[in-house]
Amino acid sequence: MTGLAESVAVGVEEEFHVVDLQTRRLVPRAGKLLEALPDDRFTQELQRSVVEANSRPYVRLEDLGHDLTALRRAVVSAADAQGVGIVAAGTVPLVDPAALEISPDARYEQMLEDYQLLTREQLICGAQMHVDVADRDLAVQVAHRVAPWLPPLLAISASSPYWSGADTGYASSRTLVWQRWPTTGPVGPFATAADYDRMVDGLIAAGVISDPGMIYFDVRPSAHVPTVELRMCDACPRVEDVVLLAGLFRAIVLRELHAIEEDRPAPVVSMELVRAATWRAARSGLEGTLVDPVAGTAMPAADVLHRLIDGLRPELTATGDLELVEDLTADALRRGSSAAAQRRIVEAGGSLADVVDALVTATRADGPRAMFGGPEAGLLRDYEAVQDEVVIERIVREPYRPVFKVLDRLGPAELRRRGELRDAYMRDTGMTFDLPGTEQPEGTEEGTRKLPVDLVPRIIAADDWAKIREGMPQRVRALEAFLRDVYGRREAIKERVLPAWVVDEAPGYRPAGWRVHGGAVRCSVAGLDVARDGAGRWVVLEDNARVPSGIAYAVANRRMAEQVLPELDRSAVAAPDGVAEALREALLAASPVADPALAVLTSGSADPAHYEHRTLAEQMGVPLVEPGDLTVRDGVVSAGGRRLDVLYRRIDEDDLLAAPVGPGLLNAVERGTLTLANAPGNGVADDKSVYRYVPRLIEYYLGERPLLANVPTYLCREAEDREEVLDRLAELVVKPVDGFGGAGVTIGQDASPRDLEQVRRDILAAPERWVAQETVALSTHPTFDGERMRPHMLDLRAFVFMSGRPVVPPAALSRVAPYGSMIVNSSQGGGAKDTWLMKETA
Repeated sequence: MTGLAESVAVGVEEEFHVVDLQTRRLVPRAGKLLEALPDDRFTQELQRSVVEANSRPYVRLEDLGHDLTALRRAVVSAADAQGVGIVAAGTVPLVDPAALEISPDARYEQMLEDYQLLTREQLICGAQMHVDVADRDLAVQVAHRVAPWLPPLLAISASSPYWSGADTGYASSRTLVWQRWPTTGPVGPFATAADYDRMVDGLIAAGVISDPGMIYFDVRPSAHVPTVELRMCDACPRVEDVVLLAGLFRAIVLRELHAIEEDRPAPVVSMELVRAATWRAARSGLEGTLVDPVAGTAMPAADVLHRLIDGLRPELTATGDLELVEDLTADALRRGSSAAAQRRIVEAGGSLADVVDALVTATRADGPRAMFGGPEAGLLRDYEAVQDEVVIERIVREPYRPVFKVLDRLGPAELRRRGELRDAYMRDTGMTFDLPGTEQPEGTEEGTRKLPVDLVPRIIAADDWAKIREGMPQRVRALEAFLRDVYGRREAIKERVLPAWVVDEAPGYRPAGWRVHGGAVRCSVAGLDVARDGAGRWVVLEDNARVPSGIAYAVANRRMAEQVLPELDRSAVAAPDGVAEALREALLAASPVADPALAVLTSGSADPAHYEHRTLAEQMGVPLVEPGDLTVRDGVVSAGGRRLDVLYRRIDEDDLLAAPVGPGLLNAVERGTLTLANAPGNGVADDKSVYRYVPRLIEYYLGERPLLANVPTYLCREAEDREEVLDRLAELVVKPVDGFGGAGVTIGQDASPRDLEQVRRDILAAPERWVAQETVALSTHPTFDGERMRPHMLDLRAFVFMSGRPVVPPAALSRVAPYGSMIVNSSQGGGAKDTWLMKETA
């Protein structure tokens, strides 16, 4: 099981019938509804009586459930305004085919011409699941391998017992209609996407289908993006069942992806048996027997589902879905299929009109038992954000509901007053971050600029923090090994793990790095910048092995927040206690001498982060010194007559080594009588070109798979990469290889044509100085601006202390970009939030 499997996203397309609330029959009103719905989330289908909704992809099933619920609320609201009803089910019992027409689309009109009755009878709705895979070759292989495990999913979804006013005797009569298309059923084995595409081209050439979009296999690879799509399920009246199907399908896909990675053959199951199992599921739903995918024999549906989940337990555990999937499965088995519920209405004396009414009610997703609904918080009522950590289409995520219950009660006026208390606290404690040359509010004195800290806390779920806490030490251990290697035997370069030029041309690769004592820890303190995208995936943006800052601000933000907003319940939040002590232990452990003496080395009060330097020195109980305070005699470094063995360096190494005491310090570092933390020359590990190779370095030095993902990175020095970058400047983020603090970064999608042309000239003039990365759509978070909540992008800087073993302290800094910007760095005007790292529950 790879760590990256935990970041595989899943999305859903749901089709909805539009019904007349008087006749309870389908009506061709989809076009009118679509006029009132956002066109990026809703679209037309073949029949004018069907509307399709498209969720965004999500890692967390709970988030998917919220999004699906919000989409249903949107389409139901539009339908309410027009006096029609919405039904999520495979079929609607009452149909007048003569009154319906296909949607006005040239492709659909050609389908009607080619397929006649088959097109006209497609008065059916399904739910399709999409799961990320790495590439289309894998998607094609997985599409065949998952086939035996899918019929139980059809049984869960079965919601179409009636067709044209009659009971068909099937739980999913939609399946019977759907399978009349010539390109349905399980897909055969193909080694590559090219082989699969040749098969599709052959079907088009034979005149069986007119375009690749008419491939309707039970599972198919996307033609445009690396996903696999499950197409065999009925639309489901309950959102909970759709979420269950998505969780199970993702786990099935993951299991087969792992099998492919390990070169395990696909299970030998005949396609004839798979087709028969599909028929059995359509016939019985959850109320009869299903075909067990392993034994190939008939078993009660509950037994088949429990066996399926048992077999998927590793994947469901890795994705964090196990408990939810087990709960949803138990609920589905207790309720039975929608098909059986519809029949019970008729058996109790109800009519098919009553069945339609029940389906309309179930589809609304806002009943008292709705699992994925939620309140709109008052402060967030008009909040608009696409990839937000708190809100999904105006539904507040569960972890934030207690927080916003308090904030809503306080209201804007009181929050403004609390903001004044925050500012006073920061002024009284000297909690500043000054940057020379930056614009300051009028009347602001030098040395008093407050780091903007928002009142709304950010919550990092326990399982997310566990993944980050596990993945960061792995990355830092690899970078420590890399630093020892490149300033030593250079084995990684000899074995072509990365090109020599990546190291030799890195601006951070310094002669001073060769003079670090062989036994020294080179990276005692690392800061990794990680970000969450809208789907909930975490990715590393940057590695910081030089002088990472922010740990004291992370702790101070909590202390300030506890004073300003004491009403918030933080009982389940990890306290940032012991951070300074853990830092002190790591720094002392870096020294080879017994009972070493430690000091924090600062450039002085003019440093923007001097507050942090002073605070850490006070909390660790050690001196705060400047280069002018130091003397070196016979390799011994002293300050104020006291010997120092470890200097926690919070000053740029060039400035330090250029100081009068610099040569003596470097001699002491070489002799091993002084440890500089972090070591000079570490900038090579922060290099943006080296960043591209960190996953390889992890595999090379540690023999492990990377647990945290990289952003795809292009090296402009390489001709092929440079050509792609220049072609896609408006899509990519261009960075200088030695940049930090957000300086020199150009975000293509936000840049003017003039800016892009300047970047083009810069790259062509010195391609070795530039890299480009795919744009990561950073998640947003509500930030109070004094009047209202606005979405601001943010990332997370978390820390690793290297001593005998890596230590991840229980404090992290959420860095918040100014409104409308993607640059989160404090040096570029960014702010921060109190960050809640949630404790793991027993």
